[in-house]
Amino acid sequence: MGAHTYLGRCGDIIMWVEDWTPRAACRVAQPDQLFVRGAEQNKAKQVCAGCPVRTECLAEALDNQIEWGVWGGMTERERRALLRRRPAASWRTVLETARNEGAKLAHAHAHAPASV
Repeated sequence: MGAHTYLGRCGDIIMWVEDWTPRAACRVAQPDQLFVRGAEQNKAKQVCAGCPVRTECLAEALDNQIEWGVWGGMTERERRALLRRRPAASWRTVLETARNEGAKLAHAHAHAPASV
C-alpha cells in the first residue's frame, strides 16, 4: 500500500498509511523533544496535534509496546492505561476501525438533510 491517505469514493473510508514516518509532523523535530518527562510532555503532544499520521504512529507504539516518549499524541502512561484495558488487542485494527467509523459518521452528518 502506498504512503497516501485519501478518502474513499464515498468519503467514508480512510486508507491506512503503511510507510507513515516520512509524513509524521515530528520528522523535523529534535528527538529529545518527544522523549521528555512531566509537564514537558504536553509540549511534545502539541507536535502530534495536527499530524496526518497520528493514528498510525499511535498504533505502532501500542502494538509494539513502546515504553518511552510521546507517540501518536499519547504519553507512555496514557498508552499503558490503554494496554491494560485491552492487552491482546491489535491496535492497528482498533484504531483503523474507529477512524473509519468516525469518517462514516462525519460523511453522513455532512450529507444529512437540513432540519427545519
